[in-house]
Amino acid sequence: MADLEKKAKEAFIDDHFELAVDLYTQAIALDPTNPDLFADRAQANIKLNKFTEAVADASKAIELDASLAKAYLRKGIACMKVGKYQNAKAALEAGTSLVPGESRFTNLIKECDELIAEETGESKNHAADAQVNTVSRKDAVPEDTSTQAPLVIPSKPKYRHEFYQKPEEVVVSIFAKGIQASWVTVGFGEQTLSVSVEVPGEDGYHFQPRLFGKIKPDECKYNILSTKVEFRLAKAEPGLHWASLEYNKQTAVVQRIAVSSEIAQKPTYPSSKPKRVDWDKMEAQVKKEEKEEKLDGDAALNSFFRGIYQDADEDTRRAMKKSFVESNGTVLSTNWKEVGTKKVEGSPPDGMEMRKWEY
Repeated sequence: MADLEKKAKEAFIDDHFELAVDLYTQAIALDPTNPDLFADRAQANIKLNKFTEAVADASKAIELDASLAKAYLRKGIACMKVGKYQNAKAALEAGTSLVPGESRFTNLIKECDELIAEETGESKNHAADAQVNTVSRKDAVPEDTSTQAPLVIPSKPKYRHEFYQKPEEVVVSIFAKGIQASWVTVGFGEQTLSVSVEVPGEDGYHFQPRLFGKIKPDECKYNILSTKVEFRLAKAEPGLHWASLEYNKQTAVVQRIAVSSEIAQKPTYPSSKPKRVDWDKMEAQVKKEEKEEKLDGDAALNSFFRGIYQDADEDTRRAMKKSFVESNGTVLSTNWKEVGTKKVEGSPPDGMEMRKWEY
């Protein structure tokens, strides 16, 4: 398990995030109560823009160890990415209580406060507008409602959906648990997405929006997961920013994103809010922490001898292998002339396990 964890960290540092997730998953299968594995897989999922999975991993890490500060940090970042600022702030405040004064927590909490304030301000403006409209109608001539049709209140959708986007694609998620592939019918048009979910014994669900922009139907795909159905819509015009998922006249103004090789893989969100977190700086800091992580005990010893083996010539490596195997792990020699012509005997125990290292 330790070897899998080490390889996963190396993959993350080398920006091989999918490999890192796979290795952490294998390690978790062997040690499902290790909170560090879940917290580190959450970080790799954040790099892959899999924020829902990152929140789940960070929450599991916190469940296993409520004192693990990095789990709160990664839950906060993932929640911010999907616009859940209240949840993000709660996680970050819990984390900063464990490491008072840590700048990463305090900076993100400050940003959460600003984003929450912006959202609250928008809500207050809508409420004020509604109140003004109500007052202004007091003096208006009452309408004759005797011939009007009864008001029909639209029912709440059966499943919730949300989306985020990258310069080259839009990712739509419909949150429906336990859906089978045979229940789902999907169609992609030039500017439409058609989804029908027919669960036996229940009312059907139909989602057929006219999309904000055009897509490439042949390059679109979807995947049915345990908690949701995810759709990846290939933009017909990469770099075109979708102000909303569905087309309407108010948001039909074309906005383009400057696409460069440096930012091509970073997601953008349907918001005009300025970016306040230096993610690249945060990533560099995480990498530095991973590289500077100190080992102790057997882990340090094993790391030391791996270094010798990696830098050794062929005869030295042969000597190390032969002595270690034949002595059942109690003797390690780098002298091929000495061990190459005879069997290496193990070092006898003396009240406790003894190790003899020869150079």
